[in-house]
Amino acid sequence: MSALSPALSAPPARPEAADESRRAALVEALDLTDKVRLLTGATLWALHGEPRLGLHPVVTSDGPQGVRGTGEVPGETGLLAPAPSATGATWDTELAERLGRVFAAEARRKKVDVVLAPLVNLQRTPVAGRHFECLSEDPLLSGALGAAIVRGLQGEGVAACLKHFVANDSETDRTRYRARIDPRTLREVYLAPFERILAETGPWSVMGAYSGLDDGTESAPLLEHRRILRGVLKDEWGYDGAVISDWAAARTTAATALAGLDLVMPGPEGPWGDALVEAVRRGEVDEAVVDDKVLRLMRLAARVGKLTEPWAPGEQPPPLPAAPAPAPVGEADFAALREVLTRGTVLLRNEEDLLPLDPGRLGSVALIGPNAVEPYLQGGGSAHVPAVRTVGYAEGLRAALPDGVGLTVHRGGSSRRHAPFADPALLTGMRAAYLSQDGTPLGEEVRRTGDWGVFGVPDGVTDVVLTGRITLAEPGEHLLEFGCAGRFTVALDGTPVHTGEDDRGVELILESRHSHPGTHRRTVRVDAEPVRLDLRIDLRVVDADAYGRFVTAHVRHLPPGPGVEEEIAEAVEAARAADVAVVVVGTNEEVESEGWDRPDLELTPQQHRLVRAVAAANPRTVVVVNAGAPVLLPWADEVPALLWAWLPGQEAGHALADVLFGRAEPSGRLPWTLPARAEDVPVPDAVPADGVLDYHEGLHIGHRGYDRAGTEPAFPFGHGLGWTTWSYDRAEALAPSAPATGPADGPRIAVTLTNTGPRTGREVVQAYLEAPDDAPGEPVRVLAGFAVAEVPAGGTATVTLTLPLRVFQTWDEEHRIWRTAAGRRRLRVGRSSRDPRLTLDLDLELELELDLDLDLG
Repeated sequence: MSALSPALSAPPARPEAADESRRAALVEALDLTDKVRLLTGATLWALHGEPRLGLHPVVTSDGPQGVRGTGEVPGETGLLAPAPSATGATWDTELAERLGRVFAAEARRKKVDVVLAPLVNLQRTPVAGRHFECLSEDPLLSGALGAAIVRGLQGEGVAACLKHFVANDSETDRTRYRARIDPRTLREVYLAPFERILAETGPWSVMGAYSGLDDGTESAPLLEHRRILRGVLKDEWGYDGAVISDWAAARTTAATALAGLDLVMPGPEGPWGDALVEAVRRGEVDEAVVDDKVLRLMRLAARVGKLTEPWAPGEQPPPLPAAPAPAPVGEADFAALREVLTRGTVLLRNEEDLLPLDPGRLGSVALIGPNAVEPYLQGGGSAHVPAVRTVGYAEGLRAALPDGVGLTVHRGGSSRRHAPFADPALLTGMRAAYLSQDGTPLGEEVRRTGDWGVFGVPDGVTDVVLTGRITLAEPGEHLLEFGCAGRFTVALDGTPVHTGEDDRGVELILESRHSHPGTHRRTVRVDAEPVRLDLRIDLRVVDADAYGRFVTAHVRHLPPGPGVEEEIAEAVEAARAADVAVVVVGTNEEVESEGWDRPDLELTPQQHRLVRAVAAANPRTVVVVNAGAPVLLPWADEVPALLWAWLPGQEAGHALADVLFGRAEPSGRLPWTLPARAEDVPVPDAVPADGVLDYHEGLHIGHRGYDRAGTEPAFPFGHGLGWTTWSYDRAEALAPSAPATGPADGPRIAVTLTNTGPRTGREVVQAYLEAPDDAPGEPVRVLAGFAVAEVPAGGTATVTLTLPLRVFQTWDEEHRIWRTAAGRRRLRVGRSSRDPRLTLDLDLELELELDLDLDLG
C-alpha cells in the first residue's frame, strides 16, 4: 500500500556570486558586435559558441511528445510518448517526473541540451489546435504536472523550456492576435501554472509566445510586452534564466530587446544582429541590457554542462564535463511509455462490468473502426517525432490474445476528409524542373510520388515546375484532389483548375499551410477505356527564413471501391459473429494539429453510424476514443463500455491490450471536461475579432464555466472509473509543516479512503474549494489539491494533499498584491468535480492558521 501526493521542492540554487562576477567580466571584455552575435541562434536549433567566454554551442529540440532531435541525422527516430493530454490524465506527479527523466535520456542520446517542453498553456477552448499538447484545462493541475516534468528533465542535467509564455491558447491568427485578459484572470488563471513551476523548479529557459497580450495597461506582442516579460517574469518573480523567442516570433529590434527577450530563434537571420548593434550605438538600447542577455545564456550553458574555462579562438576547447552515456533505447523505455498510457487511459463507462475482458473465455474478437486500422498516434506540428517503433491496435491485441482466439479487423468506412496521396503506380513521368527567375533550367528531379514537399530548395531557384501523367484505369468514379502552398497554378490537360497567390513566406510554416494546404477536388468517371490526364503544377519557391526554401504540392486520389455503408454493413456482421466488438473511433492529422484550430467538435458522421450499428449488433461492445481533445459522443450512454485512449504514441496497441484484458488498470481521470452538446461549451471557438481575442469568460475556464452555467457535461472534469470501488472515510486538516514560502505552499489535509472492491486499484483524491456564499461572481468551485493512492482490495490508505496558498488568494491589481480573505471556507473532497464524497470546513486566518470544523457528508 502506498500513497503519493504532488511533490514540492525548492528551485535550484542561484549561481554563486563569484561565478557571476567572473562571467560579467568576461562579457564586458567582448566587443559589442560579438556579444550581439550570441543573441541570435546559429542555426535552426543550435546557439553560437564563444571561446573567449568558455561558451560551447547549446542545442535545442522540440519535445512535448518526445525529443525529435535536430534533423541532422538522416532517418533518425526516437521515443514517441503519449500526447501531453494523456500525461495530464494520469494526475500523477511522480509518473510525470519519471517521464521527464525518459525525455532527458533521449535528449542526451541525440546530443540535445534544451528540450522545448513542457507546454503549460491552458485548454481554454476544446477546438484549439494544440489542445492535445497541453496538460489540462485547469491551472493547478497543469502547474503541478508541468513542475514534475521539469524536475525530471533538469534533474538529469537537461534544460526544460517552459512554453508558451503566456496566453497562447489557440492557433487561429496566432502570430497576430492579442489576448485581452483582465489582470485578475491573467494572474489567477493563465500566469498561475508558470508562476508555480518557476517558483518550485526554476526552469532554465522560458519561451515567449507568438501572440500578443492586452492586460488592460499595456497592449503589445508578447515579445515586446515589458510589463509581463520584465515586470512580472524577471523583476517580480526573480527569474534568472533565458527568455527564448518562439521560432520566428521576434519581429522588431529595440522593442523586443528592451521588453526582456534574451535569444532570437532560429538563426542565423533575425531582427537583431547589426540592427541591435546600431540600436545600442544610437542609445536606444543600453549595452548593459545586451550584457545581461549574454549572462543569462551563459547561465543556461553552465546548467547544461556547456560552459568551461575560456580558450583562445583557434585553440582546442577544454573538454566538457563528463556525463554518463545514456543506455540505448530499449524495452525499459517502451515499458515506461506504456505505463504512462495505461495510467492515463480513462474508463468513462463500464456497464455491468464488461471490462476487463477475460481472454481465456473469448473465442473471437472483432476490431472495428477507421482508427483501429490506422491509429492516430501523435498530433501534427512541432510535436511530431518519427517513432523508433509503432505498435498498432491490431498488432497489440494479436500479441495479447491466446492462440486459437480469432481477431478480425474491419475499417467500417473512412473517416478522412481528404483523399490519400496518389499511388505511385498511377503516376508516370513525374518530374520537377528547377528554374531560375528568367526560366533557365538549374536542375531536375524525377520521382513517382503524390507528396511533393521539398525543403532545401537551392538558392537561385525561384520556380519549380512539376509535370507528369495520371492514368486512371479502374472503371468507376475517381476523386482527384490537389493542394499547394504559396503562389501556384495546377493545370490538367493544359487547363488551370486551381491557383494560389499567398506570398507570406514564413507565415506559411507558422500556420502549417505547407503541410495542410487547401485543396481542389475533381471527379473523373472511367468507363471501359483508361483516362489519362497530363498534370502540370507551377510552384513559386517560398522563402521561409531559417526554415529554408520550399515548395509543397499534394496530388491525392481516391479510387472507386466499397462505399461507407457497405463497409459499415460488413463491420456489423463481423461484430454480430464475435464474442466482443472493440470499436476505435477518433481524429487524425487532418483534425488535430499545430497551425489551425478545429471548426467543431464533431467526429465524421459515418463514425457515429458505425458505433451505433455495432453496439446494436453486439451487446458486448467496447468503444475506444483515439483523440487528444474532446469530441462529441452523442451515443455515449448507448454503449456498455467506453475508454478514452488519447493520442497514444508508439505503444498504442500494447497499452490497449493491457487495459482491455485487465493486465493494467485504466486509472486516468479527465484533465478537461467532455461536453454533451456543442452549445454547452463555455468557449466554443477562438476566432479573434479585429485582431483581439477577448477572454470574456474571465476566471470561469473549463469546468468552472460548466459550474457557473449549471450545465451537465457528458463527463465532468476529474471523472474516471477503474477496476474497483472506493469509500471515502474521513478528511481532516493537518497542522502546517512549515510557514508558506511560495505559491505552491499552503494548508494540508489528510483523506482516508478504503478500496471496497475486488482488485488493487489507484484512486485520484480530489479537493475542490467552494466560493463563499456572499461571493456570487466567484467560481463555484476550484481545484484545490489532489493526490494519488494505490491500495489493495480491502485496504485503507491516508493521503496528504497540500493545498497551494494561491487557491485561497485573490489578486488585487490596484495594489499589485495577493490578498488572503479570512473566514470559513468549504472544501469538497471526492472523485471528480461533480462527485463530492466528503465536506471539510476550514476557518482561515490571514496567516492561514486552521481551526478544524469537520462535516462528513
